[in-house]
Amino acid sequence: MNTILVIEDDPSIARGIQLALEAEHFKVLVAPTGEKGTSLVRRASVDLITLDLVLPDRNGEEICRDLRKDGIGIPILMLTSKGEEMDKVMGLEIGADDYMTKPFSTRELIARIKALLRRVKELPKDIAEYTIGDIHVDFRKQEAFKGKKAIKLTVREFEVLKYLARHEGEVVTREMLLDDVWGYEHFPTTRTVDNYILSLRKKIEDDPATPKHLMTIHTAGYKLVRPGR
Repeated sequence: MNTILVIEDDPSIARGIQLALEAEHFKVLVAPTGEKGTSLVRRASVDLITLDLVLPDRNGEEICRDLRKDGIGIPILMLTSKGEEMDKVMGLEIGADDYMTKPFSTRELIARIKALLRRVKELPKDIAEYTIGDIHVDFRKQEAFKGKKAIKLTVREFEVLKYLARHEGEVVTREMLLDDVWGYEHFPTTRTVDNYILSLRKKIEDDPATPKHLMTIHTAGYKLVRPGR
């Protein structure tokens, strides 16, 4: 039985989500504040979090960012009444796996939760460390080095690089990255992926204009390769 943590300060919304999830045989924990929610994450076995953006004590974006910074990879479904595109982009870029705007149907909420749990279950074996050329990355510690020089990567850049490393030598489409890294099938634009690839190239390649590792496959996507293979 999967355990869902609902961090929501509105009692009626929290109760509605709880009843709907329990009807689907999920175990549900409810926290009315960010502080109580983060405390439950650290002491209970939680499989997924639904996180309200606006809470009485802490902003949901801050909570999401802090959990990811601490290496907690539990899927996070952000819930908010804000519908602007920039809010969605920001929520996903700080580490949320999906995003729903209130009001929403419990049927869609449950479908998205099941999809996120299924995606996590189907992920390939995790990669703790990865080395290619003079680049070494420790995904557990969120540390990266080019030779002896430390490279500063964002949380999302680590996730993109890990996904590419899992598929080394394979073509990875922008849509695959959006679905499996961002976890949001209808993200507004694939240009976001291109910007992250460009940023990664600047940090790991000797000459970003003529990359040796992070290659563009015309009309298809990207491929992480080892020179000579």
